[in-house]
Amino acid sequence: MGPHPAVAAIRLAVRRVLHDLLTEHHRTPAVVPHALPHELPPPPLVLVACSGGADSMALASALAFEAPKLGIRAGGVTVDHGLQPGSDTRAAEVVQRLRELGLDPVDSVAVTVGRTGGPEAAARDARYAALDTAAERHGAAAVLLGHTRDDQAETVLLGLARGSGIRSLSGMAAVSGTGGRYRRPFLELDRQTARKACMVQSLPVWDDPHNADPAYTRSRLRHEGLPALEKALGKGVVEALARTAQLSRDDADALDSWAGQAEATVRDATGLLECAKLYALPPAVRRRILRRAAIDAGAPAGSLFARHIEEVDRLITGWRGQGAINLPGKVVARRQGGRLVIRQG
Repeated sequence: MGPHPAVAAIRLAVRRVLHDLLTEHHRTPAVVPHALPHELPPPPLVLVACSGGADSMALASALAFEAPKLGIRAGGVTVDHGLQPGSDTRAAEVVQRLRELGLDPVDSVAVTVGRTGGPEAAARDARYAALDTAAERHGAAAVLLGHTRDDQAETVLLGLARGSGIRSLSGMAAVSGTGGRYRRPFLELDRQTARKACMVQSLPVWDDPHNADPAYTRSRLRHEGLPALEKALGKGVVEALARTAQLSRDDADALDSWAGQAEATVRDATGLLECAKLYALPPAVRRRILRRAAIDAGAPAGSLFARHIEEVDRLITGWRGQGAINLPGKVVARRQGGRLVIRQG
């Protein structure tokens, strides 16, 4: 008799990701100093980011089961955000649970959460910085994240509420980060499957009270917004939003590629953008070129919003002699002699 369907589902999702990592590892093997010609590089190390919640504990258990069968080393890391009393104790408990699963190495990393961008964004930035550091310290090939299809649906709705473009509506990528460091095996699985897998395996899980705190936007969306949508529109909203994310990602990738190719054709010999040539491009392509130029000039990507790019775009499409446009990072965009000049100061 095979494993419970929920357990089988999470293991299959992780197995697919590990196979991809092995293929990449064999295609570009690591260089081992002083290795003899017949010696193979060490097997890759894969870490799981684990908060102790159902999603990440299910992921950790699947990694611990699948990795040894493929000759992959498996470890874990938990991040202590220090935002709740006793967070250090809970982090120690997560470390113990990961070690009981057979993962090694296992780290607990304490971080200080700032205030930039609000509490949720600040905690996320601190967490990813800690995961990056842990991955580099251990030489990990990848870090697995437990985001589910439900998380993806929430991300799409948050992007929609901000009035963001198609890239924001594409949600979270299955592969992201420097060199494809972050992998999300569960984006096609729902949250209930992960929780069920923990239950049938008797895995203890911790429910973060922040996930039910209405002070947080994502929490309100999870417990009020999505249920209201499903009541009004019927079941299947989460699945539809997840499909929207993938379709949006495919479109955004295509437009980014188009913009990358078109950029070289709209610059003059000195590298300045020519307004007449920019005007001839479709708006979605032109605005991607403008955004990239602003970021290259020093505008922080996280502070550069659609309204900023729309204002710069009007220097091309609605030119009436208007003045310069001030952008984040002390970057200024102005039109001069048929050219668009974007630079700091």
